[in-house]
Amino acid sequence: MPEVEGLTLLEILGKLRLLDEEKIKRAAIVLFGKDPGRFFPNMIVKIGRFGTSDDDLRFQEVIEGNLIRLLKEVPEQLNHKFFTKSIDFEGLLRIEKGEYPTAALREMLLNALVHRNYMGSMVQIRVYDNHFSIWNEGTLPEGITIDALKRQHYSRPRNPIIADVCFKAGYIDVWGRGTLKIYNSCKEAGLPEPAIAEQDGGLLVTLFKDIYQEEWLSKLGLNERQIKAVLFAKENGSINNAKYVQLVKVSRQTATRDLGELVSKFNIFTQRGAGAGSVYILN
Repeated sequence: MPEVEGLTLLEILGKLRLLDEEKIKRAAIVLFGKDPGRFFPNMIVKIGRFGTSDDDLRFQEVIEGNLIRLLKEVPEQLNHKFFTKSIDFEGLLRIEKGEYPTAALREMLLNALVHRNYMGSMVQIRVYDNHFSIWNEGTLPEGITIDALKRQHYSRPRNPIIADVCFKAGYIDVWGRGTLKIYNSCKEAGLPEPAIAEQDGGLLVTLFKDIYQEEWLSKLGLNERQIKAVLFAKENGSINNAKYVQLVKVSRQTATRDLGELVSKFNIFTQRGAGAGSVYILN
């Protein structure tokens, strides 16, 4: 942090507005406390790995500590135990790609810890095969809507002192850009749009994987022909009836039925045009 060299601990806390007549404020315990759980039993992030349903808990981890410690240890735990990285090669160089954009993960965790209600429940992270979510206690400030999070909006932190310290430390910029970074980083990574919703007295942010992968498409119930069509459209931008017939060696009638299911039953394609001129693109 700037301009702290040579200052005592109390002087630094004073500059950060974490003292009141030389008495430590609660925000100081949240940010830097050695054992913040003595005063805030909910200084916890619980991470669960789930299977096919919400009641199918495979394993979990509980991370305790002050906000600065949680910002460091939660991503480490997620990357070490909960997320996988696909490996590719460019020449002799190994390239590891995470399941979700680092920028989105960072902003989600910062929002959950900086703007949460510290008198409420712990932060909870749920990891599934095709998506993961972070929930924190505390709804949006009055006047801020979910739609506003998709555009530039004014910063209105729930915990202004905690937010100010995190700003001075370089974690956040207090310009209301955090949720925009989540949306934009997912778009740049080719992932579906994140879902943000108020739920159970808190804010739930969910990221989704690229569902257009063979394993996930098979789980959805697509047959082998339809999976080939989706992968073809993913690579080439679209597919039509004639190309489907050629690709999977079926009749036009079967092609029409298969493509129709991808539109109406699975909601994977959008049909543009009609009849023989129809073109199918990924949603």
